[in-house]
Amino acid sequence: MSGRLGVAIVGVGGAVATTAIAGVEMIKAGSNSLAGLPLADRTIKGMAGYRDMVFGGWDLADETLSRCALRHGVIGDKELADGASSLKDMKPWPAVGSTDFCANIDGGNKIAADSHRQAIDIIRGDLQRFRAEQQLDQVVMVNLASTERVPDLGAPSLANLDAFERGLDANDAAISPAMLYAYAAIGSDTPYANFSPSVAADAAPLAELARKLNVPVAGKDGKTGQTMMKTVIAPALRARALHVDGWFSTNILGNSDGKALDDPKSLQSKINTKKELLEHLLGYPVEDHIVMIHYYRPRGDDKEAWDNIDVTGFLGQKMQLKVNFLCKDSVLAAPLVIEIARVLGLAQRRGEGGVQEQLGIFFKAPQTRDGGEAEHALFEQQLILDEWLGRS
Repeated sequence: MSGRLGVAIVGVGGAVATTAIAGVEMIKAGSNSLAGLPLADRTIKGMAGYRDMVFGGWDLADETLSRCALRHGVIGDKELADGASSLKDMKPWPAVGSTDFCANIDGGNKIAADSHRQAIDIIRGDLQRFRAEQQLDQVVMVNLASTERVPDLGAPSLANLDAFERGLDANDAAISPAMLYAYAAIGSDTPYANFSPSVAADAAPLAELARKLNVPVAGKDGKTGQTMMKTVIAPALRARALHVDGWFSTNILGNSDGKALDDPKSLQSKINTKKELLEHLLGYPVEDHIVMIHYYRPRGDDKEAWDNIDVTGFLGQKMQLKVNFLCKDSVLAAPLVIEIARVLGLAQRRGEGGVQEQLGIFFKAPQTRDGGEAEHALFEQQLILDEWLGRS
């Protein structure tokens, strides 16, 4: 028996989180199928079922999750009346926020903490209360918060765990909200996944802490639409010896993720994770690899991704490949969040801590145990996950 799995979400009022929660609540009510869930066809001993999942979490928005969901426009009154009505009774816990790290996102539902240590204590208290009130057998944490700017990775407090502890004591400004959540989770034996591009458990001190305490961690930046397609197409071009001369990618989206990325510093965090994988997939650098993301409010959660790929083939002949992916951002992301939480819970039950490389298929910039180059090709990643799931 796997028991009840609690999923504590950073950014629980966001479009991805409310979509995931509504979907699971509708599964429980029998009004939603298992379509779109990558592991729905697997029967895996020890992994929590969808109906055994319970959600809670933090957000800067001080309103019910049903109002948050209606504001995002991914689910509506129909879903809220058809199985997802529990969102009307769910409110976010006060969250850690920083306009220094995420300039375009703020709210009044903030943790009243005077120090990093106090914020961590409050987060851990929330986790303990969540486990007790919901009678949970396990709790995992998933970061779905808006993208933070890249921190100063050369800051002394980010060098190692001892330095990080001193930085916490000194309220070092180099330590971000994402890092505080990750530290709080790992230190309370709570598996942690970073679905955002923000630096968190991939920071050297936090990766060290996860290894030391044998707590499962995974991340970062969910691989949902355009980048998922890139990790399918690029290996195919390489297999056919079609040389990529240039790859132009652009996105338009109007949800809160897009609003956060309208800040140049947050945008750079996202572009970094989207660009890093192409050289690995192809085996050579693409000089003209351009990635652009534009906030366009009327589009809402209906993201549009364009790719133009210039290739050279036999006899030096030039060709082009064009991909136009019109997708619902949160509908692609929510099922991945659900499966990541289930796999993290299973890893903990198996006693497997530290970086969970088998979850790389769900991320643009997967963490590795040794900090080396990750596998990015989707089908190779699928084999790694399948092999891990198949272990008894």
